[in-house]
Amino acid sequence: MTISMYKASIPVFIRTLNNLANILEKGAIYAETKKIDPSVLINSRLSPDMFPLSKQVQIASDIANKGAARLAGIEAPKFEDNETTFPQLIDRIHQTIYHLNTFKSEQIDGSEEREITLQMRDNTLSFQGMPFLFYFVLPNLYFHVTTAYDILRYCGVELGKADFLGQA
Repeated sequence: MTISMYKASIPVFIRTLNNLANILEKGAIYAETKKIDPSVLINSRLSPDMFPLSKQVQIASDIANKGAARLAGIEAPKFEDNETTFPQLIDRIHQTIYHLNTFKSEQIDGSEEREITLQMRDNTLSFQGMPFLFYFVLPNLYFHVTTAYDILRYCGVELGKADFLGQA
């Protein structure tokens, strides 16, 4: 049986980002209820050498957005990375989901062997489409969404595994 690259990417990205938006909503409600300046949560990090919540959300958005575009062989829309509030971060997630919903299966299916090259700060990474999706995009998406979840949980937001996994 062959795998549908579309089904293994776009619906997974959308579900994961919807779950992230719901997690951020809970963070906003928590800040309001506890009378905490939301910027305290948005600028929180798990360790001094890690990115804050805002950057974790921006990277999760970018990895899904750019990952889908690269699999389809097109340019991804760019975001300014200037979100400083929960509503702005949630809006960015919704914009990303809107963009992901524009992809059709025929744009992504068949990309298993597409050559994808990423210019990083210090080196260049080259992948074929399937390893790019399974060994780079999905792990990065889950890492940054998990880290955003963990930051808010560490700050006291009542989150559980069901918030990360979403509704079945």
